[in-house]
Amino acid sequence: MREIVFDTETTGLDPVQGHRLVEIGCIELFNRFPTGRTFHKYVNPERDMPVEAFNVHGLSVEFLRQHRVFHEIADEFLEFVADAPLVAHNGYFDLAFINSELDLARRPPFARDRIVDTLMLARRKHPGVSNKLDDLCVRYKIDNSRRTKHGALLDAELLAEVYIELTDARQTSLGLVASSTRTIFVGSNGARSRTRPVPLPARISEDERLAHAAFIATLGENAVWRSYSGSI
Repeated sequence: MREIVFDTETTGLDPVQGHRLVEIGCIELFNRFPTGRTFHKYVNPERDMPVEAFNVHGLSVEFLRQHRVFHEIADEFLEFVADAPLVAHNGYFDLAFINSELDLARRPPFARDRIVDTLMLARRKHPGVSNKLDDLCVRYKIDNSRRTKHGALLDAELLAEVYIELTDARQTSLGLVASSTRTIFVGSNGARSRTRPVPLPARISEDERLAHAAFIATLGENAVWRSYSGSI
């Protein structure tokens, strides 16, 4: 399954009050593991930068003016995301800004049910404690020493690791690797079956096998059962 872990930086807390997106970072996961594909853009918000927001991410208006506005990168972003679920920490905050920018760019908004909110997952798994991204990194022993300020791509990378831990995907993988039996992939849905180290005893007695062979002999030379009689 393909998923997109993403994070945004903005000029403030509410797009309804005129605040805008200034950075977006995305990490592609397939079956809960990073593929190495990323999407990262700084965005010109076409407005001032409140000092409170600058103190969080350090992105100045002078720097952002060198970059494109959102509607100029909208199609690149939508092509990368495609129809994958969107994983974010406090995801509805990020979704509000993404949808506001998509609306200004005259693109359809993302549905709320596409969001996988890791903050909600963390609160269910670790109730009664802080579940900020930094706290989750400490809890899962994920190195976040580079996170001196918020940055969309770095935060998406850290969140991808946290998400893998929250969903126990890493332990599942280790269990498969450590298995002593050979794993066979069957069908397009990725279902797995394993060969037994020691075959089960036959469920058909010798008398039953002989009786069946005698029955097949009465069906004629072209009977379809003759194609399978060697395995009975």
